[in-house]
Amino acid sequence: MTQSDPIPEGQNRQNQTGQVADAVRGNWVDRLAPVPARPYLRLSRADRPIGTWLLLLPCWWGLLLAMLSDGQARWLDLWVLVGCGIGAFLMRGAGCTWNDITDRHIDGSVARTASRPIPSGQVSVKGALVWLVAQALVALCILLSFPPAAIVLGVVALVPVTIYPFAKRFTWWPQIFLGLAFNWGALLAWTAHTGRLEWPAVILYLAGIFWTLFYDTIYAHQDAEDDALIGVKSTARLFGTRSPTWLRRFLVASVALMSLAVILAMRGGDPIAVLVALLGPWAFGLHMLRQLTRFDPENTSRLLTLFRSNREAGLLPLPFFAVALFL
Repeated sequence: MTQSDPIPEGQNRQNQTGQVADAVRGNWVDRLAPVPARPYLRLSRADRPIGTWLLLLPCWWGLLLAMLSDGQARWLDLWVLVGCGIGAFLMRGAGCTWNDITDRHIDGSVARTASRPIPSGQVSVKGALVWLVAQALVALCILLSFPPAAIVLGVVALVPVTIYPFAKRFTWWPQIFLGLAFNWGALLAWTAHTGRLEWPAVILYLAGIFWTLFYDTIYAHQDAEDDALIGVKSTARLFGTRSPTWLRRFLVASVALMSLAVILAMRGGDPIAVLVALLGPWAFGLHMLRQLTRFDPENTSRLLTLFRSNREAGLLPLPFFAVALFL
């Protein structure tokens, strides 16, 4: 769009109301949140909850798999389950705030992100920094209620979170850094239950990273043209027309690694329970396969729909893990 082009009516309404272009229409932030809080909640992506789910689900995978590994469910596990949910919301918000601070100049040049709170002028950089610290401090309070080994892992998680926003400037694989950050909960939740980090959790973490490569490559295709114009790197730009082949590889790797994590965690366990738990990764893989059959890099609205559908994909292993726990 050039300076002489008229602003589309829908985009003009978004600019007036502060709505973000890729937020779900009619979301709770735009409808129910106090008006002064809305820009900060949008900065945290509270109007786009899919990111919280994608951060949370590996936590729940790790917790349930840890419970399957020793066949025990403790009262602490209930708090880990809830605490991970609150922590995912807060840390996703803090991470997105940090991302938008570092990307404020880039976001203003991309059609889909120009309406975000910082480039659109709804929130100042100083205000964003204060909001970032506030979210991180509350998340820290939750983390400190976990066992010591999990606390250490939670602090170390800040490393990939800090690096990720800069990754697209120096590598064609920024999605790997996103995967390192978004799937850390698999390690943390496992360790919160068992008190130590073990190989099944590490393998589950790797499965999550390949899942992130899958869904975020789909997501990145929305911005491929704008990214090329401003020189931002992504796997979508790297793969181009070969994306379906790479997505298939990520799918196979993710399902295979999650299946291996289940087998290692439940070795020596009841064979029926192991088989039921393995249905989780296979159902997960079938959902990803369906996404792949519908993948169209030229259809922006479908790309966003496919990306958001990964909440359902990530939920699929959980009921199978839960049933296997009681067998």
